[in-house]
Amino acid sequence: MDQFDKMLAKWEPTALSLFRFITGLLLFQYGVAKIFKFPAVPMFANIPPLITVAGTIELVLGALLMVGFFTRISAFILAGQMAFAYFIGHMFKNPAAPVFLPLLNGGTAAILFCFACLYLATAGGGPYSVDAMRKK
Repeated sequence: MDQFDKMLAKWEPTALSLFRFITGLLLFQYGVAKIFKFPAVPMFANIPPLITVAGTIELVLGALLMVGFFTRISAFILAGQMAFAYFIGHMFKNPAAPVFLPLLNGGTAAILFCFACLYLATAGGGPYSVDAMRKK
């Protein structure tokens, strides 16, 4: 088992950079869908101003995550936004009976993004990022 751990450990920095890029890409796609209505997703057809602001944050900070520029602060802000999205947009979808279970209220992605971004805020952007290039 020790040899297996050593084999995978050498790829840990690369996996962190890839994880950062994919997380940023997925958040970026939500921002594009909310702001530019592309692709045409029915749930983003008529969105309130608060969701437009959220889409702008996802678009800009998702792009920063993809390239790894200001990774820690971008990820920290996005983690907060995703926590906010869960508690405002999902948990109280039905105000008469708030449901904490993400499986029932559709908040699974928000929770995953929250903790993925929280991890990136603590781990940084990895070796393949603008942040790493700036340190050299």
